[in-house]
Amino acid sequence: MTLRMASGRTKTAAQWVHFGLLMLGTPVIGAAIMTNPAIAASDTGAAQSDTDKAFEAIYSSEYAWRLTQYGPSEDGPKNDTPSLPDESKASQDRREARWRSVQQQLSAIDTAKLSDANKVNFEVYKQQIDALLEAQEYREYEKPLNSDTSFWGNMADWARSGFRTEKDARNFIAIMHDLPRYYDQQITNMRAGLKRGFTPPAITLQGRDIGVAQVVDAGASEESVFYSSFKNLPASIPAATQADLRKQALDTIRTSVVPAHQKLLTFLRKDYIPGARKPLDAYSLPDGKAYYRSKVREFVTLDKSPEEIHQIGLDEMAKIRAEMADVMKEVKFTGTLGEFLTFLRTDPQFYAKTPQELLNRAAWIAKTFDGKADEYFNRLPRRRFAIKPVPDDVAPFYTGGRGGPGIYLVNTYNLPARPLYSQVALTLHESAPGHAMQMPLAAENKDLPAFRRDMYLSAYGEGWALYCEKLGVEMGMYETPYDLFGMLSYQAWRASRLVVDTGIHAMGWSREQAIQYLHDNTALAQHEIQTEVDRYIAWPGQALSYYMGQLTIMNARARAEKALGEKFDVRSFHDAVLELGSVPLTVVDQRVDKLIADGGKGPYDGE
Repeated sequence: MTLRMASGRTKTAAQWVHFGLLMLGTPVIGAAIMTNPAIAASDTGAAQSDTDKAFEAIYSSEYAWRLTQYGPSEDGPKNDTPSLPDESKASQDRREARWRSVQQQLSAIDTAKLSDANKVNFEVYKQQIDALLEAQEYREYEKPLNSDTSFWGNMADWARSGFRTEKDARNFIAIMHDLPRYYDQQITNMRAGLKRGFTPPAITLQGRDIGVAQVVDAGASEESVFYSSFKNLPASIPAATQADLRKQALDTIRTSVVPAHQKLLTFLRKDYIPGARKPLDAYSLPDGKAYYRSKVREFVTLDKSPEEIHQIGLDEMAKIRAEMADVMKEVKFTGTLGEFLTFLRTDPQFYAKTPQELLNRAAWIAKTFDGKADEYFNRLPRRRFAIKPVPDDVAPFYTGGRGGPGIYLVNTYNLPARPLYSQVALTLHESAPGHAMQMPLAAENKDLPAFRRDMYLSAYGEGWALYCEKLGVEMGMYETPYDLFGMLSYQAWRASRLVVDTGIHAMGWSREQAIQYLHDNTALAQHEIQTEVDRYIAWPGQALSYYMGQLTIMNARARAEKALGEKFDVRSFHDAVLELGSVPLTVVDQRVDKLIADGGKGPYDGE
């Protein structure tokens, strides 16, 4: 996750926009703002009503303004005088006022008078505005980090991303000049959050200062991560200009980057980490019950209570455990599930010996899918993706892998925690047909307004990627029973999240209780279990999106198969779901209803 608004693999609505514009082809799970903000309205060619025009004027104006709030990005709008976002309290108040005004404008729209296309656009857009406004109301900008993602980590990712032109390099030097102001504003916001007890739990922040310390320790040297992209400047830049750019970069790292990181490091070590709140649950945050419900609404996009979701998780876990038992019989394992999980976690046959072996395995799986793609999809994205290891400074805290437009990151840290039998499911989820395929398809769909092409909703995006893991069975991707069990373990992992996230944040579960539940019900290694639990603790509600999204897509497919019979074509179904961009789960159901009404004809049939 979370890339997804530049990959998360998934942040709050405001964070996705913010971090998306700073995550230039990097690991977080959301889709970056990648398109021209001027292209906001859909071009249907049909006559528009006054209501349609009024609605499109609202979202076109707001969305163009929204992009100006978060600074430049590699794929997003370029500024002649680039700067990082204004994170001051005054700027935050202006954002809240703007989104509150937009919410009021939307309430005046008679949705019955909108075109069919704009009825869908309205539902998607209103969900975005509601989530953005709630994030401002709860002052989430005062907590600009979680257990594995931070504003300083995103800056380091940007520094690694490379430059295409001389202008890109000069713009990044300007960005580095602006770093002290930006970090100071973030520290001010974090102090305000610290004062009111609005921080990630202290247990999830242990060691999180390592990336900051590395920048300070490297100083103004060529070893600094902020110098990374200056080592290999484009050959189109003259040698003398390259030398000048490198000198400017080192000077700016010395005068701006290192002092900003030193100040941040002191704050983290002296004040923030020691003073972070000790309770784990979201309910203990200011107005915690209402806050957690807002996160459930944002990440699930359905009106479900924590108690309802907890029970869904328990029910689904029972089904998955029955499937696990079938695989154990197939491989003639006579012990208990716990003993089988121990066998999987400890037998050397299931683990790569070198980082390159793990990367090679991921690449092989990805190319195997390429050979099957046309049997399951009519339309594929133009954008390809690279497979790279997770950067060293975040790898110890990072998930097993993340993907998005142009990238599939594989975590090669602690190889005994990265089982080969999980790699098929992981690759289908993170690369194609999951995140590295779904997000580019959305970005390339010019029939959608920009706010649908660019944005990432976790329930849809993660639900789709998890559905892709299950689809691997149908595609014949799981070549051994152990690979299949790896998929079931991943299904159990996501179903467990429904139990664990609600357990921690609404039902008083301890960290140890959550760790034990994942240990008893999945084949995840202990290291990954701990990093995952810390992610759920630090990021309330996000973990609920995956399985709830998958259930919606699977149930919609079952409904379509039953209604259409022999007319059902899996390619048309997938095309219909993927053409939506990133939408609330109710919109998925509406689109599949239309597919059924159209007799199974998909958006690209006959092309």
